[in-house]
Amino acid sequence: MKTTANTILITGGSAGIGLEMARQFVALGNKVIITGRDEQRLNRAAAELGNVTAIPFDVSNAGSVNSLVDRITNEFPDLNVLINNAGSAAVHNLGKGSGAYEIAADEIATNYLSVIRLTEKLLSLLSAQKESAIVTVSSIVAFAPTQHLPTYSASKAALHSYTQSLRLALRDTSVKVFELMPPLVNTQFSAEIGGEKGIAPSVLAEDLIDAMKNDRFEIRTGQTEDVYRLSLADPAHAVLVMNGLD
Repeated sequence: MKTTANTILITGGSAGIGLEMARQFVALGNKVIITGRDEQRLNRAAAELGNVTAIPFDVSNAGSVNSLVDRITNEFPDLNVLINNAGSAAVHNLGKGSGAYEIAADEIATNYLSVIRLTEKLLSLLSAQKESAIVTVSSIVAFAPTQHLPTYSASKAALHSYTQSLRLALRDTSVKVFELMPPLVNTQFSAEIGGEKGIAPSVLAEDLIDAMKNDRFEIRTGQTEDVYRLSLADPAHAVLVMNGLD
């Protein structure tokens, strides 16, 4: 797939992985739209990047989704890449009455259900283009959960499964379906779980661009590839490794 002259919507594009994706896609000559819930941070990102359109947006809010879809349809009818990057994660312990239900409800809504809703609402627009793509951003924990992010892990496993089904459903259309599976990344998002030890967001963005060029649909960057292979060979061992118990 081409990686220039696209019109790209990146949810959660005001910081971390999404911001770096936006930066690299802009540099390649793409038209980029970024969204985020924090309007001040979104505006700072837009000022930093320069040639982007910034739209305040909450992926988990139905009214916000409808407004965004209407605006994209009217102002950006050539949209051909949707990157579902927005996410939510909370560190908690399932054995200590940490409000697991409420946390899971938020994470499932943001990381899984919102992706399905926005993708479905933009699918007809994407399908009308000669060449288009949907990108989901799951995680290394889709293959082996971590006890510190239990319901986040579950939401990303669900997203991985959905992405595989979506790819099959769209196999005879113009829409290609990619899944980016980050390991630990050095962002503010992952600071609570030792993100400073992770890879740079730029590595992920570069890997995504390379994968799109070469139609490499499952993008298991860095340590994710190792955990994926271990999960196939010995799932129980993979879980222990992910939780620092081996």
